[in-house]
Amino acid sequence: MKNKDKNTMPDNDEMPDEYDFTGKKGVRGKYYQAYRQGHTVRIHEEDGTVNAQYFTLEEGSVMLDPDIRKYFPNSDVVNSTLRSLISLLPKKQEKSGHPVNR
Repeated sequence: MKNKDKNTMPDNDEMPDEYDFTGKKGVRGKYYQAYRQGHTVRIHEEDGTVNAQYFTLEEGSVMLDPDIRKYFPNSDVVNSTLRSLISLLPKKQEKSGHPVNR
């Protein structure tokens, strides 16, 4: 990605005038489900070409719902909690992952 000329960038944290969001309201979570399934990012280059990349969750990654995320702010907390739960599972399990009832 090319850096913009310093003359075209605002010197402060204010939104440039051409971005007028007056009367507009965002919708929280509008694209949440679609994002979880995968998404495409298209970058339109100055020469007219379009570069597209498709993104999905990495193997082994887990996306937490917002109400759960407030209790588990990072991977260490999630892993620690899951290890505690695993220790409570019965030791003998079938191949299906369900406890053996004998």
